[in-house]
Amino acid sequence: MIITSLLDTDLYKFTMMQVVLHQFPGAQVEYKFKCRNPGINLAPYAQEIREEIRSLCSLRFSDAELAYLRGMRFIKSDFVDFLGLFRLNEKYISVTPQPNGELDITVQGPWLHTILFEIPVLAIVNEVYFRNTQKVPRLMDGRKRLEAKIELLHGEGLRELKIADYGTRRRFSKAWHEEVLRVLAAQLGTDPASSPAGQFAGTSNVLFAMKLGLTPLGTMAHEYLQAAQALGPRLRDSQIFAFESWAKEYRGDLGIALSDVYGMSAFLRDFDMFFCKLFDGARHDSGDPFAWGERLIAHYQANRVDPKTKILIFSDGLTVPRTIELYQRFRGRCQLAFGIGTNLTNDLGDPPDHVPLQIVIKLVRCNGQPVAKLSDTPSKNMCEDEKYLAYLRQVFDIPQVA
Repeated sequence: MIITSLLDTDLYKFTMMQVVLHQFPGAQVEYKFKCRNPGINLAPYAQEIREEIRSLCSLRFSDAELAYLRGMRFIKSDFVDFLGLFRLNEKYISVTPQPNGELDITVQGPWLHTILFEIPVLAIVNEVYFRNTQKVPRLMDGRKRLEAKIELLHGEGLRELKIADYGTRRRFSKAWHEEVLRVLAAQLGTDPASSPAGQFAGTSNVLFAMKLGLTPLGTMAHEYLQAAQALGPRLRDSQIFAFESWAKEYRGDLGIALSDVYGMSAFLRDFDMFFCKLFDGARHDSGDPFAWGERLIAHYQANRVDPKTKILIFSDGLTVPRTIELYQRFRGRCQLAFGIGTNLTNDLGDPPDHVPLQIVIKLVRCNGQPVAKLSDTPSKNMCEDEKYLAYLRQVFDIPQVA
């Protein structure tokens, strides 16, 4: 089995799932898989992926895992009690190979009972693909590349730069993921008062956070704000509704807002003084990160909020050199955090010898209604209904990108 624990997922799956349990327990959703790499043939591995998903659906949370979740300050006891009864159901997911080599993976059912499929299924697809296409893993190359990144982070003036692992969904393998985390923790340090300097802030992966004594990190993902398009009282207010529902659940905790479901301009229109003061900061996941940071800092200033009290999190396709550039641009002007995914957990060589999969599972419908993501990177947009997409652009005043 590739996945041996239901904790082998990102923390934001649990934080969103708790909101679903308490506020939207009846919501029905549909997710679709997409591989953004051209020419990748995943169809031959459909049966192997199905078998791994079947094993995934046999898992239950252990008492130790439930106790770990219960110890988090923002996780409520009734949610942990629910997880004690929870298991994923294979009837809600289908894996169908297509004649063109693509793979149709569809998840459809109650949001509360399907939300935990995304991350482990993506990890399964990755590991099945790479163990079939790279019989001899390029682990020595991966180790050399990881050491080079650590050397860069040890550079002069970077002691306060902190990175986190966001790489579960696109990791080369579970074993490699764990090795990367152990090396980062040992060589970068996890305690700001320690030597090394505590530059490794933690991981989004809850299982490895528990196993390795790391800080688990995460708040909300795109699906949460997308679902609000169907769950809120009015489409134009769906982003505001999502943030208010989050605040209702967490009362100021877990205060990082995701900014790119409708693009930065629409986000800033809705992220008014109330949200500027209530939320701890925002996360960047598409578009030019330098322009995003400048706009957000200016927005805080315009709303009479000191940017130095707020956190800007960057998490869009980061590499270590790009992370250092962003740190040097914004340090001293705000608080900073950096989540690096694929470049940490699936960097074992240069193309064509090694090409990480750019795969996603995104929400496409909620309560029978299409939902969409309109980010500042057009290739990240995802919607199955062009008419709805056009309507969404009109409602949020989002220009069509040629």
